[in-house]
Amino acid sequence: MNKKRYVLWTSTIVAASLWLSGCQLMNGYQKIDEAESAKAWAGKIQPIAGEVNIACIGTYHCEIARIDKVPVIGTDTHEPINAAMVVAMTAASDNGTSGSGTNYNSNKRASVTMKMDMTPISHKNEIKIVPLSASGIVGLTNYYARVKPAKREVQVNFYPENNLGYVERFAMIHDFVEADTYQLRAYQKKSSDSSGSLLDTASPEPLCVDLYQGNSVQRRFCKELGAEHQGEFVETRLTNTMPTPSKAKSKA
Repeated sequence: MNKKRYVLWTSTIVAASLWLSGCQLMNGYQKIDEAESAKAWAGKIQPIAGEVNIACIGTYHCEIARIDKVPVIGTDTHEPINAAMVVAMTAASDNGTSGSGTNYNSNKRASVTMKMDMTPISHKNEIKIVPLSASGIVGLTNYYARVKPAKREVQVNFYPENNLGYVERFAMIHDFVEADTYQLRAYQKKSSDSSGSLLDTASPEPLCVDLYQGNSVQRRFCKELGAEHQGEFVETRLTNTMPTPSKAKSKA
């Protein structure tokens, strides 16, 4: 009998040790999953002095795939490629106390907000990404990037439909000279010409992407349907009348 008890206690101790080891190793992606399980994200972009925030908006889902030569969000996984880039976020319940982001039961989730690590970026080449909100495609997360002001190449994947199989790949080089919030907003360009063949009118409206700095449009790119630039985003001249970009679609 004593031998059986000894074996039982030994198994319990080993299981507890493994559980504690798992808790100690929980960081990176596990922390992201922890935040998502509580349905809590940063919720809004939080500017930091001396830094550039880059975000995308306007379709069911979008993701910053690359900044310069550094991969950010995986095109296949739709998750951060390097967990070290993800800022540390601490869940705080509605009473102001810190927690793990799992302060809820099966019937009712507690109100949880996230505190973002506000430590400034230390050098020019550093990139940080922040979980911003739930995506319009179930199970995915929208992120924004934090970088230092510099001339950079940014690549973004836009998903105009609730379908990960249809992606529009956009890339631009821009001099983010001022520390500010920049948004790449995608929308469909509405044609003012009602004439044309039935085939022309049945074709989908081309996708455009506006680069906003704060509330001002700085640049505009539209996908060309002509033979010369088939399928390419071409920068177009800005006019005085700016179309209002469509809001991000909600979950289907």
